[in-house]
Amino acid sequence: ALEDFEAEPDDPWEAAPAPAKVAQRIASGVFHRPIPADRIPAVTNIMHWAYGTGWGAVYGLLTATRDTSTVQQGAAFGLGVWAMSYVELVPMGLYELPWTYPPQDIALEVSYHVAYGAATSIAYAVLDG
Repeated sequence: ALEDFEAEPDDPWEAAPAPAKVAQRIASGVFHRPIPADRIPAVTNIMHWAYGTGWGAVYGLLTATRDTSTVQQGAAFGLGVWAMSYVELVPMGLYELPWTYPPQDIALEVSYHVAYGAATSIAYAVLDG
């Protein structure tokens, strides 16, 4: 039916993922150079990887004084990174409060971040020898 048809937004940035929107705010607000909409996929990837790498460095700093880094510590860290995304993105108006989303969506997000944290701890353990 015609009423089921959802038109593309006039501004592609309205439908862009949160990482790209953060990059656009930085580019426009700080550098006064907006990012072209055709760069949304690349900018999303770059921001996501930069964010994860930055938090990975924080994990390294937090565990530098410990003799070992456990998978459980990494998983807990990943859960903290997930929580921080809401601490940062809700006030920016890019996310809603977590309890407004379906539980299965939150469970999937949490699982990704716990896996990220566990993988980060394993990477540090391997690099540390």
